[in-house]
Amino acid sequence: MQQRQLGPFQVSALGLGCMNICHAYGAPVTPDAAERLLQSALDQGITHFDTAALYGFGVSETLVGKALSKRRSEFTLASKCGMQGVDVANDGKLVRVIDGRPETIRATCEAALKRLKTDVIDLYYLHRWDKQVPIEESVGGLSDLVRAGKIQTIGLSEVSASTLRKAHAVHPITALQTEYSLWTRNPEIAVLQACRELGVAFVAFSPVARGFLCGEIDVGALDAKDIRRTMPRFAPENYAANLKLLAPFQAIAREVGCTPAQLAIAWLLHLGNDILPIPGTASDDHLRENVGAADVKLDAATMAKLDALINQQTVKGNRYNEQANREVDTETY
Repeated sequence: MQQRQLGPFQVSALGLGCMNICHAYGAPVTPDAAERLLQSALDQGITHFDTAALYGFGVSETLVGKALSKRRSEFTLASKCGMQGVDVANDGKLVRVIDGRPETIRATCEAALKRLKTDVIDLYYLHRWDKQVPIEESVGGLSDLVRAGKIQTIGLSEVSASTLRKAHAVHPITALQTEYSLWTRNPEIAVLQACRELGVAFVAFSPVARGFLCGEIDVGALDAKDIRRTMPRFAPENYAANLKLLAPFQAIAREVGCTPAQLAIAWLLHLGNDILPIPGTASDDHLRENVGAADVKLDAATMAKLDALINQQTVKGNRYNEQANREVDTETY
């Protein structure tokens, strides 16, 4: 697979987001199936694995550690802190909490290192900026981990250009991660340009638009805990409008000679060598399909056609509901 730079690391152009194996999109696969998928990804040339303390409240990190720790030298490992499960009521039930205090970041990192079965995390993100804590303070806590040799580099997730600049002034930021796809263009407002000015790699999650660009989804049949049930773009009226974009998108994929998912990922790959998509999946078939996107070639006319078809003006509904929008710091149209 073609290679790209992720700060000081050379990684595969396509990474693997490790949320889907245990979290967010319905019932998770078995641990054995998740481990086989992770091994398969590495065997197919993926060398950028992205997980988080939040995913399954530590389960994703545990699975990555169990499946890949013996091959630790073969890949770049990214994880995240600042949003994790906490037993708030002392009843054994974990709830999601955003906490960017340096002492919490340190504790989360120590626990992550044990789950991941490694001595160092290559790229450690602040998963969400805790708006009760100055970004400079949280990044200062992360920089302490760099000095202690616990992590190699620092990343930020779902922040604005302004917050990125404040953080970068405290310690160099290696990568910024946020949602980016044909149907989520928020990075184009300001933060993508800020990344390019500062030399920060841009990691794009949800490149196939939460599965929308793979093909029609029966929203009514989604698992009760599927996070798409809370997303406005999948609400009945908005989804019906958005579905009208799918048939012409699929027609372009047929013209190119690839699958719709490959077309969505290839669009991102063609935007610049500093953009690194990390599609997630729990299916080996989908994994192999996604890997094939790295070989898809798009000409300028096709890129323009895609831009005109699916963009911030043609997609209906916000990407997050009100609560999730309050938790992020990204620019919005």
